[in-house]
Amino acid sequence: MTFLTLENIFKSFGEKKLLHDVTFSIEKGEKLALVAKNGSGKTTLLKIIVGLEQQDAGKVIKKSGLKLGYLPQNPDFNDNETINDFLFDSDNEKVKAIKNYELCLKNPDDIDNMQNAFDDMEKFNAWDLEFLINDILNVFKLDKINLKISEMSGGQKKRLAIAKLLLDEPDLLILDEPTNHLDLEMIDWLQQYLTKLDITLLMITHDRYFLDSVCDTILELEYGNIYKHKGNYSYYLDKKEERENNELSTAVKKAQLLKKESNWVNKMPQGRGSKSVLRTDNYYEDLNKNSELKSYINVRKKKVELNIKESHLGKKILEFSNVSKSYPNKIILDKFSYIFRHKEKLGIIGPNGAGKTTFLNLIMGLIQPDSGHITHGETIQYGYFTQNGIDMDDNKTIINTVKDIAEYVTMLDGSKITASSMLEKFLFAPNIQHRKVATLSGGEKRRLYLLTVIISNPNFLILDEPTNDLDIMTLEVIEEFLINYKGCLIIVTHDRYFMDVIVDHLFVFEGEGVIKDYPGNYTDYREAKEKEEKGIKPAEKKAEISNENKIRIKDIEKEIVQLEEKKAKLSAKFVNETDYEKIRKYTEEVNAVVKLIEDKTEEWMKLTD
Repeated sequence: MTFLTLENIFKSFGEKKLLHDVTFSIEKGEKLALVAKNGSGKTTLLKIIVGLEQQDAGKVIKKSGLKLGYLPQNPDFNDNETINDFLFDSDNEKVKAIKNYELCLKNPDDIDNMQNAFDDMEKFNAWDLEFLINDILNVFKLDKINLKISEMSGGQKKRLAIAKLLLDEPDLLILDEPTNHLDLEMIDWLQQYLTKLDITLLMITHDRYFLDSVCDTILELEYGNIYKHKGNYSYYLDKKEERENNELSTAVKKAQLLKKESNWVNKMPQGRGSKSVLRTDNYYEDLNKNSELKSYINVRKKKVELNIKESHLGKKILEFSNVSKSYPNKIILDKFSYIFRHKEKLGIIGPNGAGKTTFLNLIMGLIQPDSGHITHGETIQYGYFTQNGIDMDDNKTIINTVKDIAEYVTMLDGSKITASSMLEKFLFAPNIQHRKVATLSGGEKRRLYLLTVIISNPNFLILDEPTNDLDIMTLEVIEEFLINYKGCLIIVTHDRYFMDVIVDHLFVFEGEGVIKDYPGNYTDYREAKEKEEKGIKPAEKKAEISNENKIRIKDIEKEIVQLEEKKAKLSAKFVNETDYEKIRKYTEEVNAVVKLIEDKTEEWMKLTD
């Protein structure tokens, strides 16, 4: 059964064409994810579906009586309402029955009303929903049902909006970045719930584990067009690569044709026939797209590395000595001590309000400890990406925002590139770099802010929720940069995939000043936690490997991969080679590489034993 169909949807904002002839349908039971880079029109498309935005052309056709449930990125609330008021303000007959039943429980002596309430619970089969309400209130930490919305944090409000949607039981659930502002425990719960739930779903999310687990269909929005892929996110990536290889070939041919057209236009006299005028108009239309086309080709060729040279970091980096910090009724740190080492990549996890951001602000000196000492090395240059970002000048252009920090950026190999080239590597095509910051979407602004932090040449990066509102393509670029980053790194994020591919150990904030140092990434931690909850004793561990040795082990593994690639390239040179001297030279080089691989492998075995 078709729930909803979009036919030939077009949408522009000024000269910017967001949606171009978008056509697709949503079938009952499908769980779709909409993926695209920031600024492509994902949120606009959802708003068109729910009727909050009007398309320029095309139709949205909905099944008669279809009930939509929509979660925007920033939900609206009546601040005077309580949690209880908001949750039970519903047209859902089950929710009404539960509300009445809960009221009757407060006055059990009124037997008639109590019986009627019980009958309604039976009539509408509301018992399961009542259980779900209590489960959600518990997991989402919304048990203070008389708390006013005006007294809630942004994260609490987001959780409340999700809870209300789930309880309303819509036919089609539409979610815009549902995992933003949720802690890891809540994301895990929501992922499992939506996976099991028999519902039709359309959502935008950058959480790749969430996508892989929940969704069975991927809608990709690219350059105004929609591509529909059956299968989860992993399957989509394989199919996307096939399509992009074909499109890359087409894009290169278009670029070559545009160059020929440029020569023709420049040579052509002013007096032209109608066919020449049409051809010229088409040329200028293509020319406007050419900047984005070049950027597209570069992205497809994987020329988006951010190998920026970081400042030298001395032996002494950062040390916490018996540091304590608390607020009324909340202990953040209790005589905490730790010495940071070179190339350390630390992830910080814990429930919202556990003190993760406070810890980062202590490092940056934005707040002071109650007792103890925090010692900073003389060579440290911090780069701090905060949750709230910075106030960028909306009237300034994108390119000038970057040039204010650096006209040129020094790369790892010592070469320098311009601010414009750096922006292009960070997926800001040349044709948009002279737009004002005010024209950017929220995700694009966060991407620009993150770039300004990175190009300031820090040797100690601190990233507080860097993944919120960023598209997956941007996340992949940042991940590649951070994997190869040689400085120290601290990440606070609710993006489990992002955490898994980058960090080598975790600080787990458990509350009341308790911080555990866990070796491994988030998935390692969750697996160990689940075994612990099931009463499975962990296997006896070998002697703990030092952080310094862990870092060296990871470096060796990367070096071995690079050496294997070098060996393969050298071996390939033997094919069809007949010159004896060249064969002898290649043999010597291969033998040298093989010896290096053996030495590295032996060192790795000693460190891991």
